[in-house]
Amino acid sequence: MRVLRISHSGVVDAWRARERFARAQGIEVHSVTATEWDEGGSMVAMTPRPGEDIEAVRTLGTHPALFLYDPRRLWQLLGEDWDVLDLHEEPFALATAEVLAIRALRRNRVPYLLYSAQNLDKRYPPPFGWCEKWSLRHAGAVSVCNRRAGEIVRRKGLIGRAVLIGLGIDGSTFTPDPAGHLDGSSIRVGYVGRLEHHKGVDVLIEAVARNPRLTLAIAGAGPEHERLRSMAASSPAADRVEFLGPVDQAALPHFYRRLDVLAVPSRTTASWLEQFGRVAVEAMACGVPVVASDSGALPDVVGDAGLLVPPDDPDALAAALGRAGDDTPTHETMRTRGLARARDYDWESIGAEYVTLYEAVARLQRHDTHRELEIIVVAYHSADMLRDTLTPIRHLPITVVDNSSDVGVRAVCEDLGVRYLDPGNNGGFAAGVNHGLAHRLHPSSDVLLLNPDAVIDPDGIRTLHERLLREPDLASVGPAQVDGSGRSSRVSWPFPTPWGSIVEAIGLGRCRRAEYVIGSVLLLRAEALAQVGELDESFFLYAEETDWARRAAHLGWRHELVAEVAATHLGGATSTDSSLRDAHFHASQERYHRKHFGDVGWQVTRAATILGSVVRGIVLRDQRAAAARRRAVRYLRGPVAVETALTGRSAALTRSGERPWTP
Repeated sequence: MRVLRISHSGVVDAWRARERFARAQGIEVHSVTATEWDEGGSMVAMTPRPGEDIEAVRTLGTHPALFLYDPRRLWQLLGEDWDVLDLHEEPFALATAEVLAIRALRRNRVPYLLYSAQNLDKRYPPPFGWCEKWSLRHAGAVSVCNRRAGEIVRRKGLIGRAVLIGLGIDGSTFTPDPAGHLDGSSIRVGYVGRLEHHKGVDVLIEAVARNPRLTLAIAGAGPEHERLRSMAASSPAADRVEFLGPVDQAALPHFYRRLDVLAVPSRTTASWLEQFGRVAVEAMACGVPVVASDSGALPDVVGDAGLLVPPDDPDALAAALGRAGDDTPTHETMRTRGLARARDYDWESIGAEYVTLYEAVARLQRHDTHRELEIIVVAYHSADMLRDTLTPIRHLPITVVDNSSDVGVRAVCEDLGVRYLDPGNNGGFAAGVNHGLAHRLHPSSDVLLLNPDAVIDPDGIRTLHERLLREPDLASVGPAQVDGSGRSSRVSWPFPTPWGSIVEAIGLGRCRRAEYVIGSVLLLRAEALAQVGELDESFFLYAEETDWARRAAHLGWRHELVAEVAATHLGGATSTDSSLRDAHFHASQERYHRKHFGDVGWQVTRAATILGSVVRGIVLRDQRAAAARRRAVRYLRGPVAVETALTGRSAALTRSGERPWTP
């Protein structure tokens, strides 16, 4: 596999460790970075190691979002064949737009991944907002260093996966002092980072002033240097605060080992949140306890290994620093937990996660002699019907996710020897599927989604699997279906679009080409799941498989109906409330259109549906006319509003496409 990695921050030798790890795994990684860059308040020039596959390219501009690379070299590189383009820049950055524009002009279709640390939900003016939207809608994945950034890029239209990968450290360099202990006289507090308002160093100086046993060593530079020095000089801690200036990366481990505790007092502002906090990981790797603000990504990074305090609270900070330094059991517990937590951020661990991500984005096909296949059934009561579904295939690896926590469903699974999972709540079909995916017996297995009111025999499943594996670009396949009376049901449909809604409204919907298969019986390819990600849980019921299939299609995957296989599907048989089913169905249509086509696209769909329903309500007779009139009223009110009135489910998040996010 050949990877082209472009990152202005690659000037820092230590941060190129992920590339070195990938190369050690046999991956060809060619790195491109800036000739020099301001890192931590000082200019760092790119200095390659002997034989390192990296080159420096001149840059215009100094802001991470407002600079450009010399396009001449990028033009040459993007004329070559690559398996993955790792563009380690923010989606809204000018450099991102530049690289992707050159990629388009070169007609290079290499799949790419981006990087984001932005944990504030900002709206950017043109052209930055345009760049962000386009780059996310065509990205194979985005690596994010904090959870909030993942939520934001998903909400803003990311088609691929948002993958949480932390910032790494060199575990062989950042090591503890074997003799590390409290000396009982003073508590040595350290700070490493930029001297800027949002870093909260002024709060730290105030905290040190409140406890005469605290001494403080500040390593860093920045615009607040003179103000902070003046503040310290006039405080009761004047003789206990030392400004060291920037500390070289190679000298940082020694600096940490001299400390009893590291403080990360970042504050929350309208324009900034701590995006990761690498210094906390470095200190923990050196056996130094960490006291940090409960702000931004710091709680996730520190976890239970450190103490968290409210931002802008010098009293709480002083108390926590004193506790970490005075209380030997607390200090030792924090030291032990910190060392264990830091191992998760060793470059070998981070590098392995990037290799896995490269393989997913490159859509490398596995060549197993035997492909594992698992079946996931999301059940909701109806134990007898579930028994009919499971009995013919009970010898296959099946997981039943019981959204109803029904003792009858559990009893059926125990009787048939089928694996049973209870997520503890009914989060909807998508949430149930995701729970099953997260607990697969084999994380790399292909997955058959099977409704508890559908029946398919083992031979049919085998034929579906063979068809899926025959074409490497198939993300999913599904069988033909018949209802309980043996009548054929339509299972292959075109993707819903505003234009398609207009075509449907004028009665020409049958002329549109089918593009995906519904999810009642649907076999998903493992590689597609790895690249596209899980189902979107903002869809409580219906359209979740449509959304997943559309995301897959944007990334170059196909979906296919296997007509020679037939399954029986009763359809809606696990629910007796047709009005609630209708409410969920149409609300999901609104969520889908808002997510993929925005508010304008949804209003076009809504208007077309209302017009078509009104006409049908006039032209048709009997039940069909009544159903059309009810649909017109529903869309006039708004489907999500109707669902909310029936169920109490909040529409606030789903209107924007946002959902609870997991990596």
